[in-house]
Amino acid sequence: MVTVRDATVEDAGRILEIYDYYVKNTAITFEYETPTLDEFRGRMENTMRAYPYLVVLQDGRIEGYAYAGAFVGRAAYDWSCETTIYLDRNARKCGMGRIIYEALETALRDMGILNLYACIGYPEREDEYLTANSANFHAHLGYVKVGEFHRCGYKFGRWYNMIWMEKAIGEHQAKQSPITRYPELRNA
Repeated sequence: MVTVRDATVEDAGRILEIYDYYVKNTAITFEYETPTLDEFRGRMENTMRAYPYLVVLQDGRIEGYAYAGAFVGRAAYDWSCETTIYLDRNARKCGMGRIIYEALETALRDMGILNLYACIGYPEREDEYLTANSANFHAHLGYVKVGEFHRCGYKFGRWYNMIWMEKAIGEHQAKQSPITRYPELRNA
């Protein structure tokens, strides 16, 4: 049985275990060192002050996580956010990515978010560290490529590109209502 729920800082150990694989074995993240558990908890708490941070579980075990964060961090960008997803390396291609991203999108739409952005490592040529799977996954969910930076990330002795993908999930008004921070939405 697959379920999605809000993450808690108590989930940080398992979430960090998932992320650790990608840091050490892939160029999906351009981070070189896995953060400490305390640092990772701090990142989660910072995100959860304003945005959703979700986990997807199969039979009660966390198999992935997704969250949103500020896009650029200026007030005029409040209706936009960056999305992130990681699944356990053994849980890919089984529908959990779509399930958790759809739940994230619903939460963001409820907040009043209109634009979703994904920053994705992208290979000039696929290799053992990076494929186009993440870009293909996002495209399958309705994201479109809006920009590419060439050879901007260096990991494992190789240069990788980075692309931005975008998805609009709401209607842009001449007079836009302010967004509601996620904790306020949940407590309403």
